[in-house]
Amino acid sequence: MSMTPYEAIGGEPVLRTLTKRFYALMDTLPEAKACRDIHPKDMTRSEEKLFEYLSGWLGGPPLFTDKYGHPMLRRRHLPAKIGTEEADGWLLCFRQAWNEVVTDKALGDALLPQVEALGRHMINV
Repeated sequence: MSMTPYEAIGGEPVLRTLTKRFYALMDTLPEAKACRDIHPKDMTRSEEKLFEYLSGWLGGPPLFTDKYGHPMLRRRHLPAKIGTEEADGWLLCFRQAWNEVVTDKALGDALLPQVEALGRHMINV
């Protein structure tokens, strides 16, 4: 039986490190300013929701769906004006955090294009 991506990256501890690094980058990278500006001042809840979503998306515990139901990500993000600049900043932070935290390059090669497509799908302006 093969491992899920969640297991392959190292499970909860590595996923927590990934999401923490992602939001730290969003707070510090100038290229992510437009994306940061559409987030609340305190991103604790945003970080937890991303952790919960990624847990299930990567094949781990379905924490997000257990709490909130189907993700409907585009619909949930419609109140925020997301353009190319916001999506680019989000994706930059995600790719950088992933490459710093996850050691399995082949897994990144397989999953990051899906994340890229999802990030582009959030554009609503």
